[in-house]
Amino acid sequence: MKPGPVLIKKYGNRRLYDSSHSQYVNLDDIAAFIREGREVKVVDAKTGHDLTRVTLTQIITEDAKDKPTGLPLELLRQLIVASDEVRQQFVMWYLKSAFDTYQKLQDTVQSRLGQVESAILSPGDLMKKFLGAASPAPRHADAEPELDALRRRVAELEARLEKSARPHPVPRKPVPRKPRPPKQKGRV
Repeated sequence: MKPGPVLIKKYGNRRLYDSSHSQYVNLDDIAAFIREGREVKVVDAKTGHDLTRVTLTQIITEDAKDKPTGLPLELLRQLIVASDEVRQQFVMWYLKSAFDTYQKLQDTVQSRLGQVESAILSPGDLMKKFLGAASPAPRHADAEPELDALRRRVAELEARLEKSARPHPVPRKPVPRKPRPPKQKGRV
């Protein structure tokens, strides 16, 4: 079961209160909730106005302080200049498009890494999948006699191989005979 949204109340003294867990939190805690996949809603404690967008933007800017990466300066300047609604919609569309592209790229990279990992872990399975995906060539009626002849030939070769693999009887060596003394001539 997915946990419910985390309701954060923001007070005038800039304190953030997690009403679902009855404790004070900071921006890092809210960022952690979001990274865990939890839905976060920040509201003004007095008026009830939704401050989620402002708070999430604040988390991003606080995070950008520590790192030289972040949004390019020119884009930040354009965000400030874009004060009318049309420009803001364009910027939001641009950011959403960039994020969607980034997400697709991440998904593709993860998918490819998963394929590489499975190929490394089980190359035999990969070959089975590859060979199983290849469809066999269609059979032709005139190929049947040739196929039968090849099967017979393979069976003959297997029989020969089995026969040659059996142990051969050891040939007997002739027993040497004792030489007979030569017969003498002339003696009776």
